Amino acid sequence: MDDILTMSSITKTFPGVKALSDVTLSVRRGEVHAICGENGAGKSTLMKVLSGVYPAGSYEGEITFDGQRGDFRSISDSESRGIVIIHQELALVPYLSIAENIFLGNEQTGRTGMIDWHRTNAEAARLLRRVGLDENVTTPVGQLGVGKQQLVEIAKALTKDVRLLILDEPTAALNDTDSEHLLGLIRQLVAEGITAIIISHKLDEISAIADSTTIIRDGRTVETLDMHAGDVDQARIIRGMVGRDLENRFPDRVSSPGEEVLRVEDWTVWHPTQDRKVVDGASITVRAGEVVGIAGLMGAGRTELAMSIFGRSYGRDITGRLYKDGREISARTVGEAIKHGIAYATEDRKHYGLNLIEDIRRNVSAAALGKLSNRGWVDANEEVKVAEGSRQSMNIKAPTVMSVTGKLSGGNQQKVVLSKWIFADPDVLVLDEPTRGIDVGAKYEIYTIINRLVAAGKAVVVISSELPELLGTCDRIYTLAEGRITGELPVADASQERLMTLMTTSMEDAR
Repeated sequence: MDDILTMSSITKTFPGVKALSDVTLSVRRGEVHAICGENGAGKSTLMKVLSGVYPAGSYEGEITFDGQRGDFRSISDSESRGIVIIHQELALVPYLSIAENIFLGNEQTGRTGMIDWHRTNAEAARLLRRVGLDENVTTPVGQLGVGKQQLVEIAKALTKDVRLLILDEPTAALNDTDSEHLLGLIRQLVAEGITAIIISHKLDEISAIADSTTIIRDGRTVETLDMHAGDVDQARIIRGMVGRDLENRFPDRVSSPGEEVLRVEDWTVWHPTQDRKVVDGASITVRAGEVVGIAGLMGAGRTELAMSIFGRSYGRDITGRLYKDGREISARTVGEAIKHGIAYATEDRKHYGLNLIEDIRRNVSAAALGKLSNRGWVDANEEVKVAEGSRQSMNIKAPTVMSVTGKLSGGNQQKVVLSKWIFADPDVLVLDEPTRGIDVGAKYEIYTIINRLVAAGKAVVVISSELPELLGTCDRIYTLAEGRITGELPVADASQERLMTLMTTSMEDAR
């Protein structure tokens, strides 16, 4: 099998940091080639070099695609050769229809130069059938879930005579069912002659779908593994990614829960625009020095429960009682929740957790400016000092605290989110999908931070779609199904099978 792509000695430098250093990559025609590495290793940067986001001349090295040099000066240059990249942040317009999104920038026009809507919709319907999406092409994309939006992106790519399809963290925000469907589609496309490059932190998925895996660490190529060789397993990939063995993916922690810190009783939340309950009579407790998990399928009400507790930042007609340290409290705004020592780190760090155009310093101080103010003015020197302390203690990989947060990798952005709330010094910290889209090394660091918090007497609630993560980090786990608490298990009595059974319990059975 010959190589469809060769990238030789690619070096890319940004002010103050060398993102790629002499990286070499070869991809065989008709294979699924995975690229692994810790957050900040340079994976996405390498793909942006390949696709022309970083144009020829802005990096050193040489690209050869299908036997010809690939001096791509723009995305349109690479797409004209059949290279299409689907970024982790989907480039869809939510208010336009599926068909309009598929042909955005590539409109199907008739002889008059006007858009031929019959042809547009018919071709869009054909593409949806090809990717296995059963939706009306006139449906606005914003009404679709993330999994279906991924399929729209792939349908859009297929309009461009794609020969090399690059998918950056395609399943990071998907549930297991949507992930399996997407992986099946990738296999189908490869069988039809398309070559695929997939960037992913989900090692089980890489093991299931990849033919070859290239590992990048600190901007350099470590090795390329043949996934069909018998000695390649997840531990082998992890060793290449982090430069050492992770004998245990979860750091050891001695559990010593203390007094109850937070109690939620009979909590009910209605959808903000629809006539339905999203949380129905939920009751939970959290103690000092304890990690409590919340497990549930997508749509079970996990995030809705957390956000409604955090200053009623989601939902309407919220009823129930909230107790802090045994005393009933009112937390009707985010400000009130923070004053009562409750913090919520959102699952959507890019939209709600961070100001991506601001630097690390401003993001770290954002939730507790009062601690830095002197007669109404923020002490800028103290702000820098606090942020620098977070940068070092949280191992945030950035040259200075003046680095723009949006330029950081996902794992380092997550550490900035945690730094913000740790500086606010809450008694209860709710972490919603704290390790989504980050690599195993960064996950381990975040688990260590959670351990540090509970060792200091804080109460931590972890919401996660990854059951092994809950089993590895929590003391107790609540299960949610259709907005109701269906079970509570000490981690010693929990297993993935028991949790899944409770997560799929119907509302009637849970009563």
